[in-house]
Amino acid sequence: MKKLFLTALGIAALLKTFSQQLPDSSFQSRKLKIDEINLVSSYYNQNGDHAAVTGGIGTQQLTDIANVIDVKLTKYDRKLRKHSFDLELGIDHYTSASSDKIDLKANSSASHADTRIYPSFTWTMENEQKGNTLTAGASFSNEFDYVSRGVNVGFSKKTKDRNGEFSAKVQAYFDQVKLVTPIELRTNTNPRGENEYGSANRTTLAGSLSWSQVINKNLQVAFLADIVHQQGFLSLPFYRVYFTDGSVHQEKLPDNRLKIPLGFRANYFLGDRIIIRTWYRYYKDDWGISSHTVNIEVPVKITSFFSVSPFYRFYNQTAVKYFAPYEQHTAQNEFYTSNYDLSKFNSNFLGAGIRLAPPNGVFGVKHWNMLEIRYGHYTKNINMNANIISLNIKYK
Repeated sequence: MKKLFLTALGIAALLKTFSQQLPDSSFQSRKLKIDEINLVSSYYNQNGDHAAVTGGIGTQQLTDIANVIDVKLTKYDRKLRKHSFDLELGIDHYTSASSDKIDLKANSSASHADTRIYPSFTWTMENEQKGNTLTAGASFSNEFDYVSRGVNVGFSKKTKDRNGEFSAKVQAYFDQVKLVTPIELRTNTNPRGENEYGSANRTTLAGSLSWSQVINKNLQVAFLADIVHQQGFLSLPFYRVYFTDGSVHQEKLPDNRLKIPLGFRANYFLGDRIIIRTWYRYYKDDWGISSHTVNIEVPVKITSFFSVSPFYRFYNQTAVKYFAPYEQHTAQNEFYTSNYDLSKFNSNFLGAGIRLAPPNGVFGVKHWNMLEIRYGHYTKNINMNANIISLNIKYK
């Protein structure tokens, strides 16, 4: 919590500097200008006793501190089309007791902590007169054992009355996984006795369709459908699997996976002070998982600039065909995993957010448009729980 507090102080100081630089956004300009800045800092802490690194048993203790800065720039061209440029940079640092067990012989190995850096860029061109929007973007993510490169393109079209909108998006991710194996299974070393790791590739292609519609002044709905195909190395090389004879192996999963999520969202405005936001998703894949997610959030406006948003999410899934607990697999299994994220379980996520958006700015700072703090408690019925607290500051 001390790190989160210090991060928040740093963000506040940075935003104070930005507040003296942001231009007035009350008019349209053909010059590129800062439209909005979002900074999010979060702290996540997890505990459990089904670590995949040690074959489905052992501690799952993990902490993660994440910081993201998101800068949105806008301009209008000669045809009065709005161009938006979204630049985002995220940095996560985690410590994991289970990852530390990749090397069972060390009291504390290099794998106990890592830092992930993930920048992204999105360009959007909106023709407000025609109701058309084009988007294109690229992303990158890097950590010790994983590198991901992504690209995406999208299109959306509003109806003539502007009450409905159709959207389509295609995404592709090209990942490289470093084959960091459990220490007892390592065979490749260089002349100095150091381990040498190979690598494997993974490709993900995803298509998304959505339709949103304003039914009346109180009700808005949306339908969402995705199809995701993955190919390549889909296991994690340092996840152990123990067979019934006590032997240890690396997790082994098929090199193809097809996922189909379908979703529905509805927002109902109950007067001027209460919004009921609901969301449901059904998921199915060809590994055997099917799941249901139900989410509800009810923002309540206490005053014109202060609101509270309690939320709850329930999740239920079946297990993949290749899952079995510690020492339950046999040599006759072609594929095998003891990762409890792929097992059958239910989960609950409960929490609330507090949002401040005073007309004269938070604490009187004009461009400090919004401050939000959210807390959530997460539990699984397989003896795992977590807590997360986040701070979001918006400059506009």
